[in-house]
Amino acid sequence: MARKIIVVGGGNAAFAAAVAAAEQGCDVTVLERAPESEAGGNTRFTAGAIRFAYDGVDDLRALMPDLTDDEVTKTDFGSYDEEAFFDDMGRVTDYRTDPDLCEALVTKSKETVFWMRDQGIRFAPIWGRQAFQVDGKFKFWGGLTVEAWGGGEGLFQAWTDAAKLRGITIIYQARAKELLANDDGVHGVVASIAGKTQTFHADAVILATGGFQANPEMRTRYLGQTWDLAKVRGTRFSNGDGLKMALDIGAMPYGNWSGCHAVGWERNAPEFGDLAVGDGFQKHSYPFGVMINAKGERFLDEGADFRNYTYAKYGREILAQPGQFAWQIFDQKVLHLLRDEYRIRQVTKVRANTLEELTRKLEGVDALAALEHLEAYNEAVDTGVDFNPNIKDGRSTKGLAVPKSNWANALSEPPFEAYAVTCGITFTFGGLRISPEAQVIDVDLRPIPGLFAAGEIVGGIFYNNYPGGSGLMAGAVFGKIAGQSAASR
Repeated sequence: MARKIIVVGGGNAAFAAAVAAAEQGCDVTVLERAPESEAGGNTRFTAGAIRFAYDGVDDLRALMPDLTDDEVTKTDFGSYDEEAFFDDMGRVTDYRTDPDLCEALVTKSKETVFWMRDQGIRFAPIWGRQAFQVDGKFKFWGGLTVEAWGGGEGLFQAWTDAAKLRGITIIYQARAKELLANDDGVHGVVASIAGKTQTFHADAVILATGGFQANPEMRTRYLGQTWDLAKVRGTRFSNGDGLKMALDIGAMPYGNWSGCHAVGWERNAPEFGDLAVGDGFQKHSYPFGVMINAKGERFLDEGADFRNYTYAKYGREILAQPGQFAWQIFDQKVLHLLRDEYRIRQVTKVRANTLEELTRKLEGVDALAALEHLEAYNEAVDTGVDFNPNIKDGRSTKGLAVPKSNWANALSEPPFEAYAVTCGITFTFGGLRISPEAQVIDVDLRPIPGLFAAGEIVGGIFYNNYPGGSGLMAGAVFGKIAGQSAASR
């Protein structure tokens, strides 16, 4: 008789686990809390970027056979080997990332992406967001080259198709409430299916329910004051239920419970993510402009590093400002570099032909102080260094209390544009402790038989920050491992 596996969750990590278990001949059921129209967890709200180690263009052509010779000739894809991936994971997490989990993530990243391709998931280069054209050639930067075809929506649909092809049962509006556990481990789940309680017995359970970012009470308790005021970038269903169920049976909490992935987000966006807009509310072109708060002051180094390595922590900085908002300001020189998300209809935007006029239009900002600070910034720009958006160009400011380390341009060419942002939380970093085999560990550091986890519910991988695209990669890597481990238990 086939082993019965229950997967709780319905996003990238959950489907990777479900498909991997089904490949081993298991009878797999996915319990997705959302109705079918909102299914997919945070996966559907992402742009679909995925970070993995690759040796060069030959690896990318093998992954994306649709790449033409002309596209390859006009693009510098570079390489991103395991050493570079390890370096980025260490650097952005202040070297706190769990070494065993990090090793699994990095060393299994490439094989997992190719496995995903074998499941029917297609990939494409991120030309529009991760490469700028210089002298007729696109150059990728920041180690992030590939996204799922069709973004997060496309990734979710491809996973759903793969699951149905494998005969996996998907039950929607299924809110898991309790793990069935005894001295022999976990052997099922109690869930509410469209409001009716039902018990599911299984040989193993895989939790892939996401973090607690949609729960304002838990955000305030663990992340701190004002986090109840943050917008939620993605699904409204990641409210910590999976974490609570596991902790109730003695699972060990692990990782950065006071940390999260949080970005600059449209100030007037709705409380939760909007699938019609997707990730369009994000505002990630700040390295090419400046950000000011209600006092009219810059408060962070917009050019500290490539966007990939700062955007996930700058949401926290915005939330800490008076009124929990900021304005991103650009001039004509860089408007062509702004990402597509700045051109959607749902933006809070002002435009003016002088800085004085612009600062008067910035709602909630001390206009006189803002003008004074922007003029001081303009005078501090080192114009002796050439501007180059594809590299950390060293074009910086001198003498400012808050420096700008790269891509510093004086705001001198009208028209000027400004965009209002607040904090958008993506996912929380604290979670369950797992082994490299994705088995949940208890408070006595012993594996809990029959219980596995993957995705945002896992703690110990990211601390304070993360490299862009590594969240989906971690979900897929540990989802695949969890499915295989549960199948072979």
